[in-house]
Amino acid sequence: MEKIYDLIIIGSGPAGLAAAIYAQRARLDTLVIEKDMASGGQVLTTYEVDNYPGFPGINGFDLGTKFREHAEGLGARFITDQVERVEEEGGYLLQAAELKGHGREKKTVKEVVCREGSYRTRAVLIATGAHHQKLGAPGEEELSGMGVSYCATCDGAFFRNKEVAVVGGGDVALEDAIFLSRMCTKVYLIHRRDEFRGAKSLQETVFEQGNIEILWDTVVEEIQGSARVEGLKVKNKKTGKESVLSVQGVFIAVGIRPNSQVFDGLVEMEQGYIKAGEDTKTSVPGIFAAGDVRTKPLRQIVTAAADGANGVTAVERYLAEG
Repeated sequence: MEKIYDLIIIGSGPAGLAAAIYAQRARLDTLVIEKDMASGGQVLTTYEVDNYPGFPGINGFDLGTKFREHAEGLGARFITDQVERVEEEGGYLLQAAELKGHGREKKTVKEVVCREGSYRTRAVLIATGAHHQKLGAPGEEELSGMGVSYCATCDGAFFRNKEVAVVGGGDVALEDAIFLSRMCTKVYLIHRRDEFRGAKSLQETVFEQGNIEILWDTVVEEIQGSARVEGLKVKNKKTGKESVLSVQGVFIAVGIRPNSQVFDGLVEMEQGYIKAGEDTKTSVPGIFAAGDVRTKPLRQIVTAAADGANGVTAVERYLAEG
């Protein structure tokens, strides 16, 4: 008879790897399914991590490798495959309300259907993370992690007393500009429209900062530099005027997208994020969500790892219920 796991973890970023560590310590029969050959998620593209406790200044790839080695050292099993859907045995999972209506709140066996095979499990932890939207400007990919950043709270400290630019006009862009203005000598806030979309209170704070210069109706044409960011070529959409800003860092805040498309219709979502609290429980019994893919106020490596621990604790309780 086909094997039934206690837990299948989908994703191997900090949340998924922390969950794998806790699941092995809990002696749960666990399988981790990752879509890429290298574990670590977004952390792999981070040049330097300076806010993960105990590892100041560690390279992102090295930190991801340490997470993976820790999990493997405890006996975690990994496979590389692309998850296509999650089903209840015999068909697609019903929504939580339907499950209750059928008296099936608990203990339905799930089937994780992948490109290369299918796997049965009593519980599923979704830890597929999220990805930052890109500008698509020349130089962005080449200089990612070398002055191009998508997280001001992660990388801002590396640009203390330097000139930087923030691209975007929503809450995150305004918050990033304010945050950076406290440590950088100058912050250019570049927005392609003539007004911000962010909260009025944040706008007021931005306008009050003497070292934030707002460039309205402006788009990024090119991020310049060889080994590191050295400048930013911008263009005013209304006048057509082009100019080059001398900056050492570019913080792109034009949106973040959760990697949740595969689970659309399976669990309740909010703006693409899977609705789940700190206990990681979703709207469907036996399915949990951890890390950047779930609804939460702060998306950092340390909070993702905490989610992985909380998720396994919730899975243990779920499996122990009668």
